[in-house]
Amino acid sequence: MVADPARQLAELYAAGFEIQQFERYPRAVGVLRDGAIALVEPTPDGLRMLGTPGWRMGEVMGVLIEKDGQKVFQAKQEVLEATPERVAALDRLRTDLTALLAKG
Repeated sequence: MVADPARQLAELYAAGFEIQQFERYPRAVGVLRDGAIALVEPTPDGLRMLGTPGWRMGEVMGVLIEKDGQKVFQAKQEVLEATPERVAALDRLRTDLTALLAKG
């Protein structure tokens, strides 16, 4: 059975994720929770996560990196501290989203 992207989005919304469209990513949809964000796109087999989830920084997504021995989220020149709470929120988003998408 092929997963229906519209039904998957409804399930994500029901699970507490915020769904948002971004001009910068016309084919993808942003899935947000607690400041963490992942991009998903519809495929013939249902929704698929694009790249790695990150942290919402205005209209862009900051990726988790290590800079000068510190974990930070970075989007271009903007840098945000990757506090334990933010990293935990990112891990929860990744785990929950992966599980919901695998369910189809």
